[in-house]
Amino acid sequence: MYIFFCFAASFWALSSVKFDRFCDVHKPGKVQCLLLLLALALGYLVAQFLLNISLFNGL
Repeated sequence: MYIFFCFAASFWALSSVKFDRFCDVHKPGKVQCLLLLLALALGYLVAQFLLNISLFNGL
C-alpha cells in the first residue's frame, strides 16, 4: 500500500521537472522511460523508509 502511494507521489513530483532540458528532445519516449524509472526508484526508496520507520516505532 505504501509503495503505490509513494510511486504516485514521486511520479507527480518528478513530472514538474523539465527533463527535456537535460535529454535529447528528439526522443520523447526515452525521456518518459527515464521519468518512469526515476519515479519507481524514488517511490520504492520512500516506501521502504516509511515501512522501516513504522516498524521501528511499532505502528
